[in-house]
Amino acid sequence: MPIEILMPALSPTMEEGTLAKWLVKEGDTVKSGDVMAEIETDKATMEFEAVDEGVIGKIMVAEGSEGVKVNTVIAVLMEDGESADDIGSAPATPKADAPKEDAPKAAPAATPEVAAAPPAPTGGDGKRVFASPLARRIAADKGVDLSAVTGSGPHGRIVKADVEGLSASDTPKTTAATPAAEAPKAAVATGPSASAVAKMYEGRDYEEVKLDGMRKTIAARLTEAKQTVPHFYLRRDIQLDALMAFRATLNKQLEGRGVKLSVNDFIIKACAIALQQVPDANAVWAGDRILKLTPSDVAVAVAIEGGLFTPVLQDAHQKSLSALSAQMKDLAGRARDRKLAPHEYQGGSFAISNLGMFGIDNFDAVINPPHGAILAVGAGVKKPVVGKDGELAVATVMSVTLSVDHRVIDGALGAELLNAIKDNLENPMSMLA
Repeated sequence: MPIEILMPALSPTMEEGTLAKWLVKEGDTVKSGDVMAEIETDKATMEFEAVDEGVIGKIMVAEGSEGVKVNTVIAVLMEDGESADDIGSAPATPKADAPKEDAPKAAPAATPEVAAAPPAPTGGDGKRVFASPLARRIAADKGVDLSAVTGSGPHGRIVKADVEGLSASDTPKTTAATPAAEAPKAAVATGPSASAVAKMYEGRDYEEVKLDGMRKTIAARLTEAKQTVPHFYLRRDIQLDALMAFRATLNKQLEGRGVKLSVNDFIIKACAIALQQVPDANAVWAGDRILKLTPSDVAVAVAIEGGLFTPVLQDAHQKSLSALSAQMKDLAGRARDRKLAPHEYQGGSFAISNLGMFGIDNFDAVINPPHGAILAVGAGVKKPVVGKDGELAVATVMSVTLSVDHRVIDGALGAELLNAIKDNLENPMSMLA
């Protein structure tokens, strides 16, 4: 029977996407692993691979279509012995989990019968289990509980090969817990409507800019962060003269290898080591608990046209400055091309936002949930300082602000973390020990 190919959820937060480009056409034969299309999510353009074998019988969503909901049928795959006549002409709409009870019953349409795949299963925790339509049909026929199956397809998706050799006894059914009644949510204050704002500017010249997926996501997440995360702020001035001299020495020695370290590379390393020195601050908020991470996975904000990414440098405390520099350049370059995979910009416990290169002296950054903190970095500028012996001198001083989630990190712990970052940057040679 024909297999419906659905718009995939290429990241945990994806609800819709743009079908940027088809790499196959009707009549093409595909096998598992073949790249079929390029799909733009809210953050990146990603390749979509086939998980079943067959012939492309019909493309349901045209190339360039925007706002395609996850689980919308985007194409139909024919198996051996099937023809295009076996495919109906249903419009490209998301697969509904269940029909609405109050919807009027329509008369049966005189169209060829196409067996629909069972709805996407969910595990005992209510989370959706990702599986191909064919795998869902096989599992339903055998009575296999897909929530107990580990997928081998792209992004952990369950495919045909994962369920063919299973029986119902191999995957005991899990009983979904009955969700507790939710407490009524407090009304969230919202601004004036789009039409109300437009009315204020009647008669004035303006350009209306359409929001893309990235800008919508940034707006939603940062609004959520400021409304739900109890921020507090810690500020320090950091003297950079020792670091600048050390950096100049290292860069001269690394010229032959084509390596040039930036101040930002040292900041990443200093923060990664500080998270090891103050392990209780290497934590994230997980709703009803705190997760304390063992490695230092540091996210760094990268500005791109129309928004920003925060690629994550995993195990940053274990990497050399030159390795961090090379990885950061690679991630930043691919971020600007929107070519990062979701696992490259999700996760981490701590973030860095550096606006010093734009001449900003200091600012307060918004925490990116579920991170416990974010360091806002300003420019290094020449300032008069008082030395240890009370003498006046001129030093290069960088102002930083640590935004902290008070649910995860208390004031004294945040101060300890920021002091560790300051000490690492003012004594850069110790970071190589």
